[in-house]
Amino acid sequence: MLDTLYSQIGLLPMVLVGIFAFTKGDEPERLAMGAYLLGWMAGLLLQDDQGLYSNWQPGMFALDVVMLLVLGGLAWKFHRNWPIWAASLQLIIVMSHIVTLFDLRPGMSAFYTILNLAGYGILIAIGLGTFWAWQERRAAGLD
Repeated sequence: MLDTLYSQIGLLPMVLVGIFAFTKGDEPERLAMGAYLLGWMAGLLLQDDQGLYSNWQPGMFALDVVMLLVLGGLAWKFHRNWPIWAASLQLIIVMSHIVTLFDLRPGMSAFYTILNLAGYGILIAIGLGTFWAWQERRAAGLD
């Protein structure tokens, strides 16, 4: 699960943003971070390391679609800006799966670059959303 240096390094920003979201965030930030952490752990279990650069992975695609639905639901229910940004970055991830499925020759390294950059963008969106929610509560005297 955490057998590579990349997965161990990738865990650090998620843990830091997760701690921040769970301690200072409101309900949408905690829901998004919980879903993101669960999705990351499920992705480690579903990922096929042997066919990593050659095969389309339907389990990972399904997981990313579920995450898109979660973020889209948060954007729909809560009147905040960050879920829209996070959902649009997740949509880029889902569309990258579809491009790879149809073999339009983007290259698997480009696919994984998109996944990683969009994933960090989603973490930034959750972190900024948590910061704004925390600041709004402080300004209202609730924190």
